[in-house]
Amino acid sequence: MPGKRYRLGCDIGGTFTDFVLLDDRTGALHVHKCLTTPQDPSDAVEAGIRALSERVPGLVEELDELIHGTTLVINAILERKGARTGLLTTRGFRDVLELGREIRYAPYDVMAEFPEPLVPRRRRLEVDERVRSDGSVLRPLDVAQARRALDELLAQGIESLAICLINSFENPVHERALQRLVGEVAPDLSVSVSCDVLPQIREYERTSTTVTNAYVKPLTGRYLRRLADRVAALGCRSKLFIMLSSGGITSVETAAESPVRIIESGPTAAVIAGQYWGRRFGVPEMFCFDMGGTTAKSCLIQNGRAGVVPTFEVGRVQRFQRGSGLSIQVPVVDLMEIGAGGGSIARISRLGTLQVGPESSGALPGPICYGRGGVEPCVTDADLLLGYLDERYFLGGTMPLDREAARRGVEDRIAKPLGVTFLQAIWGIHDLINETMAAAAKTHIAEKGGNPRLVTVVAFGGAGPVHAYGLARKLGAPRLLVPPNAGVGSALGFFTAPRAFDLVRSHKVSLEAADFAELEGMFRELERAGARTLAQSGAADEPVTFERSIDVRFVGQGAETTLPVPEPDFTRLDRAAVRRRFDEEYTRLYGRTYPEAAVEFIHFRVRARLPERLLEMQRLPADSRPLEQAVKGVRPAYAPGRRDFAPHTVYDRYRLGAGATFDGPAIVEERESTLVVGEGARVRVDEFGFLWIDLPEVP
Repeated sequence: MPGKRYRLGCDIGGTFTDFVLLDDRTGALHVHKCLTTPQDPSDAVEAGIRALSERVPGLVEELDELIHGTTLVINAILERKGARTGLLTTRGFRDVLELGREIRYAPYDVMAEFPEPLVPRRRRLEVDERVRSDGSVLRPLDVAQARRALDELLAQGIESLAICLINSFENPVHERALQRLVGEVAPDLSVSVSCDVLPQIREYERTSTTVTNAYVKPLTGRYLRRLADRVAALGCRSKLFIMLSSGGITSVETAAESPVRIIESGPTAAVIAGQYWGRRFGVPEMFCFDMGGTTAKSCLIQNGRAGVVPTFEVGRVQRFQRGSGLSIQVPVVDLMEIGAGGGSIARISRLGTLQVGPESSGALPGPICYGRGGVEPCVTDADLLLGYLDERYFLGGTMPLDREAARRGVEDRIAKPLGVTFLQAIWGIHDLINETMAAAAKTHIAEKGGNPRLVTVVAFGGAGPVHAYGLARKLGAPRLLVPPNAGVGSALGFFTAPRAFDLVRSHKVSLEAADFAELEGMFRELERAGARTLAQSGAADEPVTFERSIDVRFVGQGAETTLPVPEPDFTRLDRAAVRRRFDEEYTRLYGRTYPEAAVEFIHFRVRARLPERLLEMQRLPADSRPLEQAVKGVRPAYAPGRRDFAPHTVYDRYRLGAGATFDGPAIVEERESTLVVGEGARVRVDEFGFLWIDLPEVP
């Protein structure tokens, strides 16, 4: 008996909620986009499913999987709307959240601020115990004293508890004892234990990550239960998966237990889609660019793989200043994010110059042209006034835009105060946001060892294709790729994401002193834990594969280098081979190595994954219609080379056949996004409907 035929991807962004419905039998896609409902994101999810079910008969009964990406967790942290949380830690480590790494992100700013800890000092209490760095017990846990500390926290009305003891990653015996104590005294209390959340060295990062997990755990659990109930109430009996920050998908149960792993749930999906296209088309270096209504996210994908980093920050006091946020140490796709979206606000800076972003108008009130009460001009207002957007075809004509209101806003708040022409004002907004993104992109690409003049830029998001040509030109990139349904690229990316889970454990030992049999046992233990986690996704009968890696460093060094371990048995490796791999990778990254310096193992990592359900792309039907039948008309739009408006041919993307080619200047419209192609560029439509744009060479 064949299985159910549909999978639904749902991505909740800051401005819009995107839906893509995939028919696994035919490869057909059905797309829907609506405004996000910040007060309860599940409202938009339910509305989107209802809208799609009206267009696709049998959707509810035939829905096999609902894959969901959400900004709920990160918003709860940013807005400080999590649970009242307490912390139990080893005596002497009460203030580790405020001490951090004792590194100032702005060394010359005496007024530099740091984020307030999620747990205030009065709710951070100490227990008498101590485990040595090798895992041996120096001081046994004083259970009676620990009970008194727990009672004190309960008296303060905590709703969630974090337990993080020093060196518990080597021996969690005391954390487990505290966990059992909480189960006896307060069985309904939400608990996060560091040996489960992050059994990893570095007490500040481990404590910060465990506290963050505890802070959002009750809220996430309630939301996911409510979402599951609302979906079930519609008659759906589908499996519900959540996108992980590391690029995999996992079960609702795992996400509810470890919500810290879904902080970057939404933004990673477009990168995973770009990774899939890169492998499919054999593009060696791809710069994935996803610009929505609030932010722009990008990532360099090399040889079909996006980088994954072990740590990131949230809630930065200075949004783009590294070190000014809360440290979270979980695997996350190596994204670069800047405050540049269609809703980014344009205003006059304190220096009297034009400034665009990082503040955003969001979904409510949104840009002026939305007609929802916005009064500050935004990037979308400028794009509309430049002729790039059609006010009668925004979101396929379901959301008309107010051109005159946008014009008045730009004239009154930008052009007149700056003393510039209206045309200079709207082009300045568009070009400045492109310049901001290009400057950040060049730095990101260079840090990864890439060359912006060699990358293929792939554009996603509602605003991505509008700005992709300008961004690619500033990068000097030779080629631009725009997939079908690019405006909902993140939701489409869910279908290419593997069902996977990442695990890590710290064990510090030098290469010379390491017992490879003991390390193999550690890997096997991590693999068993990964298999148990994946079994919760309802795939107990599917084969699980494992990817191993180790973090190695010079003895005494503060940062590690990650080495893949393709061998299934660590005992088959010899020390010389491990050292050779480390030296080769270190030289590739930094240009040289130090063969006389000893090295040590720090972290042992395993990614457990199930077989991927491949995304079968639907081929365009054979079509011999002339290109002219895809032309919707001609409209004036700004051409920077002429510094004035020029006629742009407007194409209906849905009527472009495989093999069609045309030159810029042109505009290609689909319901969720609009592509702008400048003069000198050539567009080609491939058999799957992808648009390949060859850009003129940058002098």
